[in-house]
Amino acid sequence: MTAITTAPAEAALTRPRAATPPRGLATWATLARRRVMLSAHTPREVLAPLVTPLLFALVIAPALAKMIPVAGPGGADYSTFVIVGTIGLLIPLTCTFAGIGVIVDRASGARRELLAAPIPRGLIVLGNMAVAIAVSLLQVAALIVAGWLRGSHFHATAGGAGWFLGAVLTFTVFMYAVAEIMANRIPTQEEYVGLTPVVAILPWFLAGSLFPITALPGWLASIARILPTTHTLALLRYGVFAHGGAGLHDIWGMSNTNADAALSLLVLAGWAVLVTAASIRVFKRSAVN
Repeated sequence: MTAITTAPAEAALTRPRAATPPRGLATWATLARRRVMLSAHTPREVLAPLVTPLLFALVIAPALAKMIPVAGPGGADYSTFVIVGTIGLLIPLTCTFAGIGVIVDRASGARRELLAAPIPRGLIVLGNMAVAIAVSLLQVAALIVAGWLRGSHFHATAGGAGWFLGAVLTFTVFMYAVAEIMANRIPTQEEYVGLTPVVAILPWFLAGSLFPITALPGWLASIARILPTTHTLALLRYGVFAHGGAGLHDIWGMSNTNADAALSLLVLAGWAVLVTAASIRVFKRSAVN
């Protein structure tokens, strides 16, 4: 009797799987696209926060310039001075309106599903923030173009544009982080909307938007020097027309304008980092309640 044997099949050789690249950036991009689809996918939602700033820039500022025909602080005409100052109102309004979307998402959106997903919760906040930054940049560009078409005179150098952009970005990060904290701590939209003027509008009047902070009483000028909005407006004007740095000197009282600008940008960056960290912490704590 002959035994028939077969050689065992050779095990198929398989290549080791390549290491999976980190998915944090992809997750963040997906969350940002989701927020765009929820809150900024129509022109109306993007342009609505522009109405009040454009009213100031295109109607109120030129009217004030006719009443105040002298050059504004920094050497620019008063209309240009106010138009750049209006950015300090536009960004807070945009960010606080974005916070309403967070409340809606918490009450009736897909927040529960997102919290159950295997993703870092901080990325949810950063994804929302990315959309607020993009919308703010678009609106600031629209405001500056509208002011230029209306007759404002901007004289920005490459360095000045850097100071301007740095101030816009850090201030937007700060303001959205404030809005995120409010949206996760305040239970109702009504209460949130009621606090919006205090957070978004009141600091603007104290921060040198319509007049230098040196025109304020001494104790109010001291408070204004602490406000992030004050540092933002001083940097914005230094970037596009007030190359003498009058607003920065009003804050710091130094003779080196670039040093003043660096200190103000450092203050804004510090506020942005601290409040963003606080907003992520508040979001994580509210998620378990």
